Amino acid sequence: MEVNVQENKKIFIELYNKYITRDGSKELLKWMEENDFFEAPASSKFHMAVAGGLCEHSLNVYRNLVRIINIEREVHPDINISDESVALCALLHDLCKVNFYKVEMRNVKNEAGQWEKVPYFATDEKFPMGHGEKSVMICMMFMKLSGEEIAAINWHMGGFDDRVKGGANKSISAAYEKYPLAVLLQAADFISSYIDETRG
Repeated sequence: MEVNVQENKKIFIELYNKYITRDGSKELLKWMEENDFFEAPASSKFHMAVAGGLCEHSLNVYRNLVRIINIEREVHPDINISDESVALCALLHDLCKVNFYKVEMRNVKNEAGQWEKVPYFATDEKFPMGHGEKSVMICMMFMKLSGEEIAAINWHMGGFDDRVKGGANKSISAAYEKYPLAVLLQAADFISSYIDETRG
């Protein structure tokens, strides 16, 4: 599967500039452009494991989050989440994957039974600070986040977060009870990753 890197970049930047306007946002976008956010895959072998997959995944999460929030507001009109928070959390939840993958070669048997070298994405962690928490740290190097934004990005992996596997169930549960955006972002991320996007 291939993605249209330049078209996705254009759409992403338009959404970003329209909704994310707080101090430091322009500097963060510049950093993303100077690094590999728009060319990176979203994973090494699962969802969107293609060049440009990270940006496309982030756009998918944004679209799903907007849709889910609109549905939930029909039942819970008191849900009060700003357009900026929605865009910020969806578009930036996986900043931890910037400069995280590199292309390497491996031997694979082709259909004729012959070995050939093929490229694949390997991980190359340069800033080992976790996943959701690393995305929060990168965001906060450039701009301030609200408590709800921090919780949503921090816990967007849900039960797949290594800290939850290690016993942080009370923390993630408390975050989901306190912040609706954390629950909704996690749902949007999972819908994107497991239903909407090509895996493998």
